[in-house]
Amino acid sequence: MENFKLDTTKLTILAGPCVIESANVVFKTAEELKKICADLDINFVFKSSFDKANRTSIDSFRGPGLEDGLKILAEVKEKFEVPIVTDIHLPEQAKPVSEVADIIQIPAFLCRQTDILVAAAKTGKYVNIKKGQFLAPQQMKSLIKKVEDSGNKKIMLTERGTTFGYNNLVVDFRSIAIMKEFGYPVVFDATHSVQMPGSNGTSTGGDRRFVPMLAKAAMTCGADVLFFEIHPDPDNALCDGANMIALSSARKLFEECKMLFEVARK
Repeated sequence: MENFKLDTTKLTILAGPCVIESANVVFKTAEELKKICADLDINFVFKSSFDKANRTSIDSFRGPGLEDGLKILAEVKEKFEVPIVTDIHLPEQAKPVSEVADIIQIPAFLCRQTDILVAAAKTGKYVNIKKGQFLAPQQMKSLIKKVEDSGNKKIMLTERGTTFGYNNLVVDFRSIAIMKEFGYPVVFDATHSVQMPGSNGTSTGGDRRFVPMLAKAAMTCGADVLFFEIHPDPDNALCDGANMIALSSARKLFEECKMLFEVARK
């Protein structure tokens, strides 16, 4: 995995639980998703977070933290031989995370933070910049430049919905075409696009019913990569359960998305 290279000739899926709840949940999800993607000939990158710093409540579960979380992700990488994507929230996290992750993800709310972008870029790993809910797709160009000027052109750009009034997001699918003009792969985050930020008062709500619809629409619009948060039991997940899809429904959704990915490229 040290020479991981994103292959955009076939569908790539970044997927896993929102946050590392336990080694058992992580291993179960990684094992099943790897098998599904291998059966369907889809590129698979395992995703989970060691810390969710942006939670609605100070009492919300955040994860095991950097050190313990990276140990679990390293085990996933070795045990299942899959590349890893995880997010950072501070510049100083970039280096230790790069020793495990193949893709360093920049959270949407932090996408304009120069120090984080520069630190991630200098690791030499892929940098996945999630477009802020508050940004137009055209504004991603200046963020790309921060990474490029730091000596790294291994960049991915993620669409994850735009703020639409209070407690709601909407996806403008034109953003996929606009961001593709910058010459880098575009990811569609089907999970966070159905969020309803802060709508439950002390937690973020959402509606996972619309994840398949949006993911398939993104395929027809030319997205190169799909991002899903997936859990064996979303209703009892410790983070983002309202937006995650069930592990049991992943195969059918992946198969449908792959078909549309291939049709769009014909």
